[in-house]
Amino acid sequence: MKILIINGPNLNLVGVRETDIYGYEKFETFLKKLRKHYHDISIEYYQSNIEGEIINALQHAGFLFDGIIINAGAYTHTSVAIADAINAITTPVIEVHISNIFAREPFRHTSYLAAHVKGSIIGFGLESYRLAIESFIGDTALRNY
Repeated sequence: MKILIINGPNLNLVGVRETDIYGYEKFETFLKKLRKHYHDISIEYYQSNIEGEIINALQHAGFLFDGIIINAGAYTHTSVAIADAINAITTPVIEVHISNIFAREPFRHTSYLAAHVKGSIIGFGLESYRLAIESFIGDTALRNY
């Protein structure tokens, strides 16, 4: 199984910025734990603060991977273009958010991506990514059942 994690703007600062919301663990440290735990899964990672680069990553991976996990950060609430890119690809996408976006400012309650993704995992901290991987594993297990 081959999974791509795409993180959007400011997620390169997880573990440093707004630790009361995002926690103290850096994403790269968490990613190493994920790769070690899921050693039989190829987990690739991409982060960009630039909307067009995220779209390019989706289009590139969207026909080659078994699953994509995306945390589009603030673009979740603003980007019709990223939503369109998700809609245009065949690889299933799971939207994740570290914080509970529904417990935050009202503008964060809208996700332009939600209608185009397989599902959303929101508010479980960095564990949201692990839960998304488990969802992809579960889908594979069910297909082979």
